[in-house]
Amino acid sequence: MEITPKEQAKALPHAPGVYMMKDALGKIIYIGKAKDLRNRVSSYFLSGRDIKTSFLVGKIATIDFIITGNEYEALVLENNLIKKHNPHYNISLKDGKSYPLVRITNEAYPKVFKTRRIVNDGSEYFGPYPDGASLAQYLDLIDRLFPLRKCGIPLRKRYSPCLYHHIGRCCAPCIPLVTEAEYRIHIDKIKAFLQGRNEELTNQIRDEMMQASKERNYELAIEKRNLLQALENVSKAQQVQDFAIESRDYAACVMRMHLATVSIMQMRDGKLMGKALYRAETFGDETETLLNFLVQYYSDGANLPQHIYVSHDIDIELLRTYFDEHVGGFLQFEVPKEGKHFRILRMAGENAARDVEKRLKSKDNPEALEELQSVLDMENLPKRIEGFDIAQLSGKYTVASLIVFVNGLSDPSSYRRFNIRSLEGAIDDYQAIREAVTRRYTRQIREKQPLPDLILIDGGKGQVACAQEALAALALDDIPVIGLAKSFEEIHFPDDREPLQLPQSSGALKILQHIRDEAHRFATSLNQQQRSKEAAFTLLESIDGIGPTRSKRLMQTFGTIDSILASTEEDISRQAGIPVGVVRRLLKTLRL
Repeated sequence: MEITPKEQAKALPHAPGVYMMKDALGKIIYIGKAKDLRNRVSSYFLSGRDIKTSFLVGKIATIDFIITGNEYEALVLENNLIKKHNPHYNISLKDGKSYPLVRITNEAYPKVFKTRRIVNDGSEYFGPYPDGASLAQYLDLIDRLFPLRKCGIPLRKRYSPCLYHHIGRCCAPCIPLVTEAEYRIHIDKIKAFLQGRNEELTNQIRDEMMQASKERNYELAIEKRNLLQALENVSKAQQVQDFAIESRDYAACVMRMHLATVSIMQMRDGKLMGKALYRAETFGDETETLLNFLVQYYSDGANLPQHIYVSHDIDIELLRTYFDEHVGGFLQFEVPKEGKHFRILRMAGENAARDVEKRLKSKDNPEALEELQSVLDMENLPKRIEGFDIAQLSGKYTVASLIVFVNGLSDPSSYRRFNIRSLEGAIDDYQAIREAVTRRYTRQIREKQPLPDLILIDGGKGQVACAQEALAALALDDIPVIGLAKSFEEIHFPDDREPLQLPQSSGALKILQHIRDEAHRFATSLNQQQRSKEAAFTLLESIDGIGPTRSKRLMQTFGTIDSILASTEEDISRQAGIPVGVVRRLLKTLRL
């Protein structure tokens, strides 16, 4: 008789170690460590676990384990096994992965270039730079500002300079046409630049630009102006946060379902020098995922910061021991609860949260749809969901939006808007919903177009009941319809069921929120367009000589006030059929 994964978990020993979950093909899909193997692995099979854990459990066929002497040994073994097997649901950086640095070589005429490898020959290194685009920008600016040598290591003597010298991009130390002391001035300025101290360099380029302009050397002045703008752009990227000289990293982890994003922000000499996002699909929690990430991220030991501030209460002593013994550096970890470090870490967390929310919204997410099917007790998977919202201003410009999501992804080409006709100035969202739903599905039936698996209304029980009545009148009352009220994020039903409130981490809730928010955005944008259009008519008709007929003709011809202002008197007069004198008065008034 085959033993189930749940039974295998119950048979594990009460001991520290590493567990390996395998699928039906025997492939390792997840590796974890535990102080107590039986307790940790059995927790995956408890009833009432979230959809993320249930999804993982459904993929497990067998569970292997290795007992270790303590949790520290389990951490080391776990990290090595993740690098070796690269399981899909572990956060994993490639073995030996390092991050770009800027190297200034240790020689008479140093070279400056990007590298991922540290050579212990006295060279100086700056970084690391998780943001590769920023590093490319820094190096490009260095190349444009300083005529450093481009040839290989070590420098070879030549009889004549290369092409770079002739185009002004190398000072030709190979001849040599520059002394070591003169060359060293360039290097010192580059070091200051990489450390974020750009004031002297900025002033120098500005002075050179002004001098070239005075001498009417406008081509050189433009070149200096472009360099100045590029330097200012880089300076903005090196945004000053404080004046501390220590090196610090901030690491925050955010998860939604099985999607994880870790955000790293690097502070060097009080300036933000780099930021990056690292993504993964994982079934560990945020604390476990962050700890594993830190072990892998800093395992090469290159340019370790003095302090690392983290978003979760990870096992700091365990990490310190690991880095002390395996990396040769004693790192200071801290979980700040207030103050400047907490604020910077919160910024890193916000970056991670935005990224993971974006991934969740853009992902064809069958797990979240399956959860939605389960919590709504639907017979079929809600592959096609249509959402409605109403927008109006004091009974005017009432519009309804219709948006469509297929397999959890928006389908903008299927979006529709309805100008509500039945209200005659009344404020009645219920009637507006009835009209929009009736018009939408009357046409879908007539044109034999696809019908939704689920309808979502932005609103509460009243709006949902109105939508259900409209569907029943069309004999479509078998289509499930729900509402999502923004006040408490409760799901409302058209029958006697109590409102349902899902946890904030629920993938099903995230999909419903995204549909509701998109329907609201789409409705509001049309409402604003109509209000702007009426304001334009009112403005035009306030001008002497412009009545309803001419204002309508102007808006039909040019569309917006800005388009009118951008046209000549002659074009406006000819295209709209308005006398030039009236047009002149019109433009003068609009330009006041």
